[in-house]
Amino acid sequence: MSYNRINRISEEIKKELSEIIRELKDPRIPAMTSVILVDVTRDLRYAKVYISVMGTQEQQNNAIAGLKSAAGFIRKEIGRRVQLRYTPEFTFVLDESIEHGAHISKLLHEILPSKGESAEHDTKRNS
Repeated sequence: MSYNRINRISEEIKKELSEIIRELKDPRIPAMTSVILVDVTRDLRYAKVYISVMGTQEQQNNAIAGLKSAAGFIRKEIGRRVQLRYTPEFTFVLDESIEHGAHISKLLHEILPSKGESAEHDTKRNS
């Protein structure tokens, strides 16, 4: 099986998962829940789904718990929407890369002078 085919299947599953998660009625899963990446094994039996949840640590943990409890329904829906020989079993993992990036950006913003301060600093130095 080609690497390209696995990528296409992963992208298709990611697209469908995003829609299914938006349709779920579980109050533990907030509206700001995104599917970041779906990593499907070569044999298509398992898929690791990286989820980003904007909110507190408790809200993130609750969202993952909600998704885990809905895993059977989600798998059945994916099987219905994506035509595959095997519908993978899903493992949901909290992806903190967006939050980590925002934190790094905030730290950089704090230590680097803003453009206005930088220009002012340069003119003082040149006089």
